[in-house]
Amino acid sequence: MVLLQPKRRPKRSQFVFMQGADPVRIGLVDSLNRPGGNLTGFGLLSAETAAKRLELLLELMPKATSIGYLRNPTNPVYAEAETREVQVAAHTQGVRVLTVNASTASEIETAFADLVQQGVDALQVSSDGFLLTHPDQIVALAARHAVPAIYAWRQFMAVGGLMSYGTNIRDGWRQAGIYTGRILKGEKPADLPVQHVTKIELVINLKTAKTLGLTFPIMLLGRADEVIE
Repeated sequence: MVLLQPKRRPKRSQFVFMQGADPVRIGLVDSLNRPGGNLTGFGLLSAETAAKRLELLLELMPKATSIGYLRNPTNPVYAEAETREVQVAAHTQGVRVLTVNASTASEIETAFADLVQQGVDALQVSSDGFLLTHPDQIVALAARHAVPAIYAWRQFMAVGGLMSYGTNIRDGWRQAGIYTGRILKGEKPADLPVQHVTKIELVINLKTAKTLGLTFPIMLLGRADEVIE
């Protein structure tokens, strides 16, 4: 979230946010079209893309029958929304989902131990902000236990993740910067509608796939926005 501090300080601070959870449901704004108050911003379409992440994972591993799902339960509004999307997609695809929770680094270790014990075929990592702050740990554990995993953010790919599908955060910051400029020039946050960052990217890591003994289907490779070789 960006705090705006122009030379002539307004009566109230003004904010531009990027938010994964529904900003109306969590009380940030009154509505998307008319935010009201002193803030506006952008939704990241995080939970909304969760079902597609599961589909992509199963496209890579069509014989998988059990999928692990790592989430942070301490963000309940967001966790419930994304979990619902994953469960509906899993039911449609005819696979079992094993949900494991983690809100600390040690709980991430425990969650992976549970997944390995249950013998899951692959893993979907929630797009939750806490998990986003631990890409090195999560990717290292996936590699150690040879668990193919899909992530929501490109940051996981920078440290060796197998595949990611989700909002392009860089595009989100660019749009937030445009809103920031408009507000600094005199527009009110209450009059700027909350928008969604609609640029979604699929990133594939062939080096990690080779380590895991996996081969990406040609059709899936052809849809990738970036392929790491």
